[in-house]
Amino acid sequence: MTTTTAVDLLLNVAILAYILFRQLQVRPVRASMRLPLILAIIGVIELSQFLQHGHHNNAIYAALAGSLVLAAATAAIRAATVHVWLDGGQALRQGTWLTAMLWIVSLGLHLGYDYLLERKGSQAGLGSASLVLYFAVTYTIQRFILQARARRIAAGSQQDTRSGAMSS
Repeated sequence: MTTTTAVDLLLNVAILAYILFRQLQVRPVRASMRLPLILAIIGVIELSQFLQHGHHNNAIYAALAGSLVLAAATAAIRAATVHVWLDGGQALRQGTWLTAMLWIVSLGLHLGYDYLLERKGSQAGLGSASLVLYFAVTYTIQRFILQARARRIAAGSQQDTRSGAMSS
């Protein structure tokens, strides 16, 4: 294992641990895109470094697109396991242990997809090179879904309040 590979592996493990830690905490549902943006920047840099080594055919872009579709699909499934509620008018969310397990399954699917591509020559290494970008996409999609759920809950709460006031 090269030093760069070891550093990438440690970075990816640290990112996953940080995401899992945050997923299990009670946190406000926010519109802030700071973390997904940071992950996206790091992911694009890592992917660019991979592509600089001559990986420029249509198959590599198709494989990357497949990986990002997988990221979106796993995000939608995972988002359904996150509790979202209102407390004092503020939308809160907290992932469950199932949410954490689905993050790990998502990672396994991404790396398994990469393993299948390893036999394809030019795509070898795409999974590890695109992992942080994968985290950015899957995290962002999950966040958008949770924000939409929070808006629906808040709108329902406002509707309930109006209905209650009208029926009194």
